[in-house]
Amino acid sequence: MRQAVSADTNQILNIIRAKAEFDGCADTLRTRESDIKEAFFSQAPKAHALVVVEADEIIGIATYYSIYSTFIAKPGIWLDDLFIYPQYRSKGIGEALLSALCNVAEEAGCSRIDWIVAQDNEQGKRFYENVGACISESVRHARLDEAAIKHLADKSRNKGTHSTSM
Repeated sequence: MRQAVSADTNQILNIIRAKAEFDGCADTLRTRESDIKEAFFSQAPKAHALVVVEADEIIGIATYYSIYSTFIAKPGIWLDDLFIYPQYRSKGIGEALLSALCNVAEEAGCSRIDWIVAQDNEQGKRFYENVGACISESVRHARLDEAAIKHLADKSRNKGTHSTSM
């Protein structure tokens, strides 16, 4: 297990494709190798990845990025993807990836790791609960897609509301 490196870009794209197929949303995948290089390996990376490699092939991945909680005044990590190819599951790889991510979190002074698990992913929910995660059924995932972002941003500009830079 190790942090991903630029030479992993093609294999990272392949495992992300496999995850999209597993999630039933392969038709929404737009990521290209150039996007992965920019996101994970640029001067200012937007995300990071831990990978598990066997015989020079990535067989598992955990992608993540930094978040911050204003309620507890500490940083955290958002686990975006955790995926192991099916033939390598039930061998402790998922738990090893989460354990390594917990080491990253501790070193960064994080107070929590958050992620989403699909309601119909019973195997995933059992796995996460077995490693100590608390799954909240009371919150709902909300999202503004690109069209909604553009619409609200345009609305804001048209009303003269000033935006701030991040």
